[in-house]
Amino acid sequence: MKKLFFVISLSAAFLLSSCGIIRLAPVERWKAGPAIRPGEYQPEGIVEEHQYRCSVPGPTYRRMIVYMPADYYTSGKNYPVLYLLHGARGYETAWIRFGEVYHTADSLWKNNLAKECIIVMPNMNQYNSDRDYDGGRFKDAYESILEVDGVVESAFVHDVVNVVDSLYRTVPDKEHRAVAGLSVGGYQSIFMGANHPDVFGYIGAFSPYMWCSGRPNHYRSQFYHGLHGKLEIEFQDPPYGYYLYAGKKDMMRPPTASYHRYLQRKGYSHTYQLFSGGHDWVNGGWIDELKDMMQKIFL
Repeated sequence: MKKLFFVISLSAAFLLSSCGIIRLAPVERWKAGPAIRPGEYQPEGIVEEHQYRCSVPGPTYRRMIVYMPADYYTSGKNYPVLYLLHGARGYETAWIRFGEVYHTADSLWKNNLAKECIIVMPNMNQYNSDRDYDGGRFKDAYESILEVDGVVESAFVHDVVNVVDSLYRTVPDKEHRAVAGLSVGGYQSIFMGANHPDVFGYIGAFSPYMWCSGRPNHYRSQFYHGLHGKLEIEFQDPPYGYYLYAGKKDMMRPPTASYHRYLQRKGYSHTYQLFSGGHDWVNGGWIDELKDMMQKIFL
């Protein structure tokens, strides 16, 4: 009975969180929309969009947003890349619209508090077809967390990382690539690093939703199974940085703390940091966690 009460309570909290499905704002809020919006913070850097071809079942193309320092086209420099993943109820502009990513990057770069980099924000939801994708339609939280089946994740390096390396002046090695995400995106980031230890040198998991599930298929079996064995391989040549974050009032704090203790027992180098907020963007939430991680990577 206590376990059932816990599950019900957790579900209610999830419904009310930023990854829940209760909608208290106009419908327009739940559309990805443009990468730069009138009346909102106007970025100092360069914003570009790409429709990239998908190599796995689902939509033919997906959209990603790329943010770069203002002098990218004149500096002649090669840049590290941060791949930033959204959570349930998210899309490729979630970090822009709710996560203050432009303002955070501009402020840190201007004050020399973080290494300038290219920030890539793709749509990581699972869609079955072009019709289902419908331009990257909004998906409710329960629809999202029950469809984490490894399809889009398994093609991430081929479809996103390789495309970014072909389009931009990147430094195409592990030391100069980071992947981070919130909630479901944090869960995806953990496995992205575990599956590709030679690709990503920095891993960030903000309140990772560790209980994701998806339809059984060979993509999920390959991508999401055997984490402990994959971590053992990953930490033979350890990441340059491995960051776990949770809020003190975060419903994902217990599983994040449990994962932290497992990494501790195994002697895997990482950091675990609590912020003041909950499973949300503001007041010590994911915005502050991103700000903290950006000051630690690529140094």
